[in-house]
Amino acid sequence: MITTRTLTGDGLTAALGELARLRIAVFRDWPYLYDGDEAYEREYLRAYTAPGAVVVAAMDGDRMVGAATGAPMEHHASDFAAAFAGRPEPLDQIFYCAESVLLPEYRGHGLGHAFFDGREAQGRALGRRWSAFCSVIRPDDHPARPADYRPLDGFWRKRGYAPLPGVTAQFRWRDLGETRETAKPLQFWMKPL
Repeated sequence: MITTRTLTGDGLTAALGELARLRIAVFRDWPYLYDGDEAYEREYLRAYTAPGAVVVAAMDGDRMVGAATGAPMEHHASDFAAAFAGRPEPLDQIFYCAESVLLPEYRGHGLGHAFFDGREAQGRALGRRWSAFCSVIRPDDHPARPADYRPLDGFWRKRGYAPLPGVTAQFRWRDLGETRETAKPLQFWMKPL
């Protein structure tokens, strides 16, 4: 039986190693194609030790099989300030629903809703007015795109999110099979809480 746990504070910090390994495994797949390593992950995940951060973990017994991260947007301000520069919403009123990762064999059982429910609840508890996330943009004709790939846009729209026109960011990572990092565009989506 799969359960979910909301982790904050010391419980969140204790789970970061397991979360790093899970992110590396899941993000190897489309559309991320991420060739990650644990050293980078440990540094990146430090943002989730800040006050207000949350991890909603999906557990199969004692094994973490999925997780969703979230934090007050200002903890990511250096990455996102330019993208939101023309927006009326102040960054300190936005809760950032960062990554959702779930092993393939556990998909299709409602955990995506549990991930968003937990993060949105954290945003409300912190008094945030909006919830936002970003999705990687890959071309439809990318050679690594699986023939049976189904974008999650419909799921996100049913949860009340909409893409923010012109609000994109660039993140760099190394794709599988490449020797250097390249910039990837990310589209922001948002909804009121």
